[in-house]
Amino acid sequence: MEAGGDAAAPAPGDAEDLEDTRLPSEEAGDGGGVQEDPTDPEDRSLEETGSETKDQSPSLLSPLPQSESPSCTPGLWDPAASENNAMDDSESGSGGQGGDPSDEDWRSKRKHVFVLSEAGKPIYSRYGSVEALSTTMGVMTALVSFVQSAGDTIRAIYAEDHKLVFLQQGPLLLVAVSRTPQSAAQLREELLAVHAQIVSTLTRASVARIFARKQNYDLRRLLAGSERTLDRLLDSVERDPGALLLGAVRCVPLTRPLREALGTLLRRCTAPGLALSVLAVGGQLVTAAQERNVLAECRLDPADLQLLLNWVSAPAFAAGEAWAPVCLPRFNPDGFFYAYVARLDAMPVCLLLLGTDPEAFHDMATCRRLVEDGMHTLGAMRNLGEAASFSNAPSATAPSYSVQAVGAPGLRHFLYKPLDIPDHHRQLPQFTSPELEAPYSREEERQRLSDLYHRLHARLHSTSRPLRLIYHVAEKETLLAWVTSKFELYTCLSPLSAA
Repeated sequence: MEAGGDAAAPAPGDAEDLEDTRLPSEEAGDGGGVQEDPTDPEDRSLEETGSETKDQSPSLLSPLPQSESPSCTPGLWDPAASENNAMDDSESGSGGQGGDPSDEDWRSKRKHVFVLSEAGKPIYSRYGSVEALSTTMGVMTALVSFVQSAGDTIRAIYAEDHKLVFLQQGPLLLVAVSRTPQSAAQLREELLAVHAQIVSTLTRASVARIFARKQNYDLRRLLAGSERTLDRLLDSVERDPGALLLGAVRCVPLTRPLREALGTLLRRCTAPGLALSVLAVGGQLVTAAQERNVLAECRLDPADLQLLLNWVSAPAFAAGEAWAPVCLPRFNPDGFFYAYVARLDAMPVCLLLLGTDPEAFHDMATCRRLVEDGMHTLGAMRNLGEAASFSNAPSATAPSYSVQAVGAPGLRHFLYKPLDIPDHHRQLPQFTSPELEAPYSREEERQRLSDLYHRLHARLHSTSRPLRLIYHVAEKETLLAWVTSKFELYTCLSPLSAA
């Protein structure tokens, strides 16, 4: 696979987190849309001068002014129009109803994520309505300001079974309130992913300039319709923690000849300014190809690719083709690529082409026809359909093979990331895991296994006492976590039986 990306392993757990990452056996007793404020003249001027808030990159990337549309207008993506149809879920998203901290259902959630400005202006809440949570977010801002007034920075608060993790990113404050076993470092990585998703829409320089001009600006006006993208990101972290824990991307299982043939097909695509070609299915990577003459010394970061895969799972990209700007925060947080997104052959196979030329829509569409014809010639559509085990949901990210295929008796599940990939292969860090099957078919059991993986990961990557090998015997399963110079592995096996 001709895909770039240095192995960006998750940041190890902080020393302060070690005491809070005990395994269960070590613990006692552990057996509708956003309503906008009226626009004042100053707010209107900020929105109308959006072209000034998106910086031109010093090298490759050029911004798309908000006041203008690309001259190639077919399929221009409108996040507000595409996402608002799905805003009727009162459980999730900052547009949901309720959200009052006194509401029992809201309080029962295991983890909350909030985004607000330094001035305390609500931007996003994982559950409930940000309007109902404005007082709560004001308290968070007061806590941060109080600590900053003493010349310090608040990072985390531990209160009984809850953790409050704070992350300051420029003018934005992100907060996670969790009673999951995730360490503070793991929660911080999750907040960084949320921030990156916001930056992918607006760019870092744009956000900084907006708040420099008006500290209490309501950023939701520029993020309208993007709440569901953030919801999907956090949902995917809950369902499939491997990508964030391992700093890698999940690939569709394919034979090597077919994957290489598809990679060759992508490399045949030529268009002005084309920088990156990605073929994905069901939220999983098939293959990717970088144009070395455009990205000479740069590699695609797995975090950026994961962000792209989450972005193209929006309903707006469910059919046809679209043309939209997108920022890759790890590559350049201050500029845009122009993205051509198309579904191939009415299937959940997605072609994503990133380029630097705002006039290249029709050239990208020609590449799409070339790829589609080539995939039919290779018989790849049928093979991808079988490999990905398509569900009715185009955005399904479920792995596509059974643990029985490994042929290891007693093995129930695993997460595996190889680390000894030769650098000249220019491959993205990848990981694999099988489907979650019995006894992890129920949501509660899946959640329990995910919690165990998070505990093991935190213990392995602790900065104060890092471990190489953990063997943990629990009541319902036996777990092994092992990290070497060649791989990182987390396995779940059947419980030991008494002789």
